Amino acid sequence: MSSALSAALEVLPAGRVLPVVRAPAEVLSTPSPHVDPTDPAVLQLAADLVATMRVSPGCVGLAAPQVGVAAHVFCVDVTEHPKTRTQHGTFVLCNAVVVEASRNERAREGCMSVPDLTGDVKRASRLTVRGALPGSGEEVTVTTDAFEARALQHEIDHCEGFLFVDRVAGAHAIHARKTYL
Repeated sequence: MSSALSAALEVLPAGRVLPVVRAPAEVLSTPSPHVDPTDPAVLQLAADLVATMRVSPGCVGLAAPQVGVAAHVFCVDVTEHPKTRTQHGTFVLCNAVVVEASRNERAREGCMSVPDLTGDVKRASRLTVRGALPGSGEEVTVTTDAFEARALQHEIDHCEGFLFVDRVAGAHAIHARKTYL
């Protein structure tokens, strides 16, 4: 499965860096429709998401609604994050759904679309997700844990019209983002 994820990246065209939209943009609170993963426009979108993620410091995932596109597509790469245990490198999924989730844990999250805040969000720390690869449309299953599981849930939420601030237990769990010099 990991080889299928990395092989899918090899077929991506050159990506463009797109501007990231911020809350309260309507596209961020509206469920995105599923896509045809074999559509050339979806393949280009996948490349654009990866390109935008790679130039954004600290970014470990990016969903199509965050670049203003209502489409159920996102990319993830937690390779360099210190809280990562299991990781699958850079990959893009279309129409992803959670098929199994367990071991809920609370942890701090941030988001490029809500740049001034972070929040304490309870999410599964063990996760299995099924989705399609852009280009081939091959259905894959990703089983992961820890930080990559959190990142996948965060990006799936974006595709379903939710931000991390919609998942916090209350105002006491939202914090001003700290800036480190």
